Amino acid sequence: MATLEPGWRFTAVDPSGPMLEAAKQQLDANKLLGRTAMHLGHVEDLAADESYDAATLIGVLHHLDGDDAKQKILRSIWAHLKPGAPLIVAGNQYAYANQPLLLAAWGQRWRQHGASPDEVKVKLGKILQGADPPHSEAAVHKLLNDTGFGNATRFFSSLFWGAWLTCKTA
Repeated sequence: MATLEPGWRFTAVDPSGPMLEAAKQQLDANKLLGRTAMHLGHVEDLAADESYDAATLIGVLHHLDGDDAKQKILRSIWAHLKPGAPLIVAGNQYAYANQPLLLAAWGQRWRQHGASPDEVKVKLGKILQGADPPHSEAAVHKLLNDTGFGNATRFFSSLFWGAWLTCKTA
């Protein structure tokens, strides 16, 4: 985005210091640090009067436990967006354990890239821990609609991941 739009400025928000530091290093390596405000914390910690032209939420929702936490971050983003502003949401769209065929396909993908059967077992065990993704694409749409966003259009999908474009409703 930054390459295509040299006048854009960005705000990076993350509650994890190490993740924000990793983002800072990437931004610095790509000469974007001067165009990016870094915020250690949560979206709801941003100044109430700050509004943004667009937002992305990538790889986050499936790490939040329960719909209440997911709705909280989406409402916080909604509160900071200008009317009609776009939001891109990307993340897991299914509960891993409920999709054994997709889970097996993911394991096969790792095997194709050289992982041993033991390494695949460890990787599959790891992804089954600590994630609470929406349980269907319909659940993603409901979360977005319930928090003030319009109908979402899915523009990307893989085994477990999906990405949607929606806009803040007035």
